[in-house]
Amino acid sequence: MSRRRFLSLTAVAALVPGRGQAADWRGIGFGAALSLRLVGGAPRQTARAFRKVEQEIARIEATASLHRDSALTRLNRDGHLSHPDTGFLALLALAGQVHHATGGAFDPTVQPLFLATATGGDLAAARALVGWQSVILDAQEVRLAPGQALTLNGIAQGWAADRIAAVLRAEGFDHALIDMGEVQALGRRADGLPWQARVLTPEGRALADLPLSDRALATSAPRGTLIGAGVPHILGPQGQPPLWSTVSVSAPSAALADALSTAFTLLDRPAIDAALAAFPQASLVALA
Repeated sequence: MSRRRFLSLTAVAALVPGRGQAADWRGIGFGAALSLRLVGGAPRQTARAFRKVEQEIARIEATASLHRDSALTRLNRDGHLSHPDTGFLALLALAGQVHHATGGAFDPTVQPLFLATATGGDLAAARALVGWQSVILDAQEVRLAPGQALTLNGIAQGWAADRIAAVLRAEGFDHALIDMGEVQALGRRADGLPWQARVLTPEGRALADLPLSDRALATSAPRGTLIGAGVPHILGPQGQPPLWSTVSVSAPSAALADALSTAFTLLDRPAIDAALAAFPQASLVALA
C-alpha cells in the first residue's frame, strides 16, 4: 500500500478554552509516513489512544498489505480465503460498488497486469486475468478465478484512515486529523476552525484549498510513482493510461474518496460526473 501523496496539511496547536491542547503522533505504515493530531484529552487518554492506533495499524496491515503475510497475500497465493474478516469483506464490497459505478475503471484484479508491466512480463496474458466479475464474495469465502490476484492500493489507505477514525471515536476523541496516506478529518482544529488541506500536483503546484470537518480527502497522481519503463502506477483494467495527472475527491468515507480518485484518473469528465451520481455525498475537488 505504497503511494506518494500530494496533500499539504495545516494544523494549529493553540489552546482553546474547553477544547484543550493538540497532541501529535507519527509513525510508519503501509509503506508511508503516517500522522495524527488529536485535540483534547488528558495525557493518559491520549497515550492510550495512540497505543490503540498502533494496534489497529498492525491489524490493517495484517489484512490488506501486499508486502507481508496478510489476508490479501494469502488470498492471492491460494485463490481463496475462507471465513474472511467482516471488515475485509466490507472493503471488497465497496470496491465492487466503485467498480460498477465507474464502468469497470476501478478494478482490484489489475494486480497481475501491474506486475507484468513492472517486470516486463506477458502483458496479453496478464490482461486476460483482469475482471472483477470473476471474484466471488460471501461470508464463507472469497474466491478468485485461476491466476487472478488483487491489489487494494487504490482503496486501502483510505480504509485505514476510516478504521483509525473509528478507533479514535471509540476512545472519546471527536476532533482529530488522521493522515494514513489519505486524510480523514474529525471535528475541528484546536482553534475551532476546520482542518485545512491543500491539493498539490506532483510538481508542487497548488490546485485547491479545502476546509475539512468530519470529511475525508484523497488525491491520486498517477505519475507520482512510475513502474517498468516509466509507466504510471495507476493502470486501467486493460492497461489504459491515465487521462489526468492529479485527481482529488472528498467524501464522508476516506475509502470511498480513495477509490474514486484512483478510478477518476482513467475517466473523462462525463464518465466522472456519471460515477459521482452514484455517490451523491462525494465531490470532485481538483482535476488536472
